[in-house]
Amino acid sequence: MPSIELKLSRFNRIYQPSDLLEGKIVIKSSSSISHYGIVLTLNGSVNLQVRGGSAGVIESFYGVVKPIPIVKKNIEIRTSGKIGPGTAEIPFSINLRQRGEENLERFYETFHGRNISIQYLITVDVMRGYLHKSLSATLEFIVETDKADILQRPISPEMVVFYITQDTQKHPLLPELKTGGFKVTGKVSTQCSLVDSINGELTVEASSVPIQSIDLHLLQVESILLGEKIVTETSLIQTTQIADGDVCRKMTLPIYVILPRLLTCPTVFAG
Repeated sequence: MPSIELKLSRFNRIYQPSDLLEGKIVIKSSSSISHYGIVLTLNGSVNLQVRGGSAGVIESFYGVVKPIPIVKKNIEIRTSGKIGPGTAEIPFSINLRQRGEENLERFYETFHGRNISIQYLITVDVMRGYLHKSLSATLEFIVETDKADILQRPISPEMVVFYITQDTQKHPLLPELKTGGFKVTGKVSTQCSLVDSINGELTVEASSVPIQSIDLHLLQVESILLGEKIVTETSLIQTTQIADGDVCRKMTLPIYVILPRLLTCPTVFAG
């Protein structure tokens, strides 16, 4: 049984919209293969997705909200012919965005959300007629903002001061906390580049009960505007433990969180 595989020139599969997408099509077969053409398809779109389990509020709009096309290209790599036995490597190159080319939408950064995904896929099809099943392979690559755009719009880190006391909590507390008091102060960056970490610091000023753990939760906020109604869902995507056990009081603890690339993207507003 012949097999087909797509390999990109960059091992991390990260590209900017102005880059050239280069790679090779690897076909392995024990005998020669006749085909009616090898076609490469480039697809990028913003999609609403339904995951397994109970559907959320956003997912209820799955049949209403149409995908937003970003880019779609078809390139014929080879016309009809034959591929000999063994391993054949066919190189290819595609411009993601050419100057003067009219794109369907601007290139949003790759994002794997709970309800919304921004994906870029490259697919190769080897057409073999009615008697044989076509050979096909699909590979996802990651799109990030052009370096030129980043230089034009430098990101200045913003630090926000926060504090947590027994009075800021909305859930029921132990009587010891209510009477004895509790106070945590700190600061954390709320605006940064995706390639940078979230930094900050935290200090337990006072706690009348022992502390078991201090964790920082990274949340993902997704919204859909449908007519005049905005539906928003927030989901947890990562937890980072800042401290384990009862920490010393008035000691400054560092906050350092690496962002999971595929689950985060710059704040995006799309049609």
